[in-house]
Amino acid sequence: MAIVNFGSLNLDHVYAVPHFCRGGETMTALSLSGSIGGKGLNQSVAVARSGAEIFHAGMIGRGGDALRECLAGNGVDTSLLRDCAEPQGHAIIQVDPNGQNCIIVFGGSNRAVTKEYIDACLARFQPGDYLILQNEISNLPYLIGAGAALGLRIVLNASPIDETVLGVDFSRLTWLVVNEIECARIAGVEDTEEAYAALCARYPGIGILLTLGEKGSRCFRNGGELRQKAFRTKAVDTTGAGDTFMGYFVGCLQRGFALPETMRLASMASAIAVSRPGAAQSIPRFEEVEQALRRLTD
Repeated sequence: MAIVNFGSLNLDHVYAVPHFCRGGETMTALSLSGSIGGKGLNQSVAVARSGAEIFHAGMIGRGGDALRECLAGNGVDTSLLRDCAEPQGHAIIQVDPNGQNCIIVFGGSNRAVTKEYIDACLARFQPGDYLILQNEISNLPYLIGAGAALGLRIVLNASPIDETVLGVDFSRLTWLVVNEIECARIAGVEDTEEAYAALCARYPGIGILLTLGEKGSRCFRNGGELRQKAFRTKAVDTTGAGDTFMGYFVGCLQRGFALPETMRLASMASAIAVSRPGAAQSIPRFEEVEQALRRLTD
């Protein structure tokens, strides 16, 4: 059973700031650092570091060679990557003293994914394989339709939430992964509890994973629900926390872990990631996650 992530690849420009910049304000950043990210790349690295094998499909634009090197260096199969003439997708990230972040994403090369490229990539996979998706690349609805037609297990992280995501056929997914804001937008209900209940009732045939930050996560599947607490940690940078959780979630499911253990492993991986700066580079390896969980029971 293979995993392919059709996902974004970004060069991140990370600014440490005293607070998030407000309208009309000019502010001096405390520091600037560059890192490698994109929701797709982060999730692929997380899958690989969870111990599962994964292919990454996506577009490398001008200036993006380091992204291919990062994926390959983390054990991700890069044979599906394709080069294009567009500037590399990138993100501008503000990180405040509490480790919270505010992100602006420029699509660039990530918006150069064509239907022909999608068909060529997906033809290499079989029914039952996992297809990971986010909303940072072009032709998302087509990807979902093509993947479903091939019998792939589709896991959609509905981020960033916009009209493209709201227009897809969620019933064709295997898993829908949302945070509180995304859950409310899709359900059309502001209260998180009501929104989550509405999605579970509306789409009983798919799994719904709701990530709640420091409040943990909830998972609806086959009429039942699981809850997982968040593990306490000092947040340094929350960039990539959700990507770490989702990557570990899919990777551990593919490796055969039961759902409760999968959520526990994903939660600890995310907790470790937020205790470190950066996105992809903050994601722990499976051995670190195991050791951290073992310490809790010793």
